[in-house]
Amino acid sequence: MRVGVHKIRMDNPGDVSDLRRQIEAGSINPHEIVAMIGKTEGNGGANDFTRGFATQSLSLLLAPYLDLSPEAVTSRIAFVWSGGTEGVLSPHTTVFTRSEAEPAGAKRLAIGIAMTRDLLPEEVGTMVEVREVAKAVRSALDEAGIDDPGDVHYVQVKGPLLTPASVADAQRRGVKLVTTDPNGSKPYARGATALGVAVALGEVDEAHLSDDAIARRMDLYSSVANTSAGGELRNCEILLFGNSAKAGGDLRIGHAVLRDVVDRDAVLTAIANAAGENAAADGALERVKAIFAKAEAPVGGMLRGCRTTMLSDADIHYERHARAALGAVITSVTGDAKIFVSGGTEHQCKPGEAPIAAIVQV
Repeated sequence: MRVGVHKIRMDNPGDVSDLRRQIEAGSINPHEIVAMIGKTEGNGGANDFTRGFATQSLSLLLAPYLDLSPEAVTSRIAFVWSGGTEGVLSPHTTVFTRSEAEPAGAKRLAIGIAMTRDLLPEEVGTMVEVREVAKAVRSALDEAGIDDPGDVHYVQVKGPLLTPASVADAQRRGVKLVTTDPNGSKPYARGATALGVAVALGEVDEAHLSDDAIARRMDLYSSVANTSAGGELRNCEILLFGNSAKAGGDLRIGHAVLRDVVDRDAVLTAIANAAGENAAADGALERVKAIFAKAEAPVGGMLRGCRTTMLSDADIHYERHARAALGAVITSVTGDAKIFVSGGTEHQCKPGEAPIAAIVQV
């Protein structure tokens, strides 16, 4: 396996010109595309339709190249979007390709992809979702050729949240939901998928979990999960990244934990962890191919002794504050604003902390 990583600029959610250009130039083989992870300029909420718009636009572009229907493209390629490009964050997508290659002789970037079955509204944010995600993560581990969970550095999960339509369906059937508020379902949905990752990788014992623990027992978490929820999905898509001795190529991935949204040192640590060297001193910054991070408001709104309004601002949701702040910090380190920063860290590191992963050419 050889994994390729390609950044694609998007001037709007319907702009596919950069991907078309790179395909026509021969730098991307459309038949090797297995996944995309990107940022759109929506609000990141339950009514953020830019995510589905972007998927539709890209699947329409790729359909004739692959001789498939647009619907079949979305079954073949995993599309993961996070809405909200506040501050300096640039709308884009990162395209992942996978091709045959001999092992490099050292551990290199590998990717495993798996999907759960479609979830019922009453299963979102519950132990059913935890177990379904855990099963899919184990499958992705096998596909990636990773034997040691310690070699996993980033697990991106995108799953469903509740929508007005799914809430109405559940109410007609008389079944219980974790909440009837679509936007309020995000913490449960993100939390359940993160705990599924934690269970599969041995970070949390399933015996300690229950429906009541989801979005409440924040002492239970994964350090490598990066989860999002959207109304455009019914199932969960799992993209697992790690380093495998069975992989070829010249890319590696590493991770670190951000202790807050201005933790510049953690950005460098993630890059160095991937490169196996000092990120600042040995040129690794120029070889960063992609960065993926979660952003969280500081506990109690206090950032290193200073009061912030992230948790009290009635006009701007805290996730948007956090994404903007962290995006600026990471961009100041790498010089590239095409980075994936997603808000909301339920069961993704300790409260106030957040995961960050970097892919580096070695």
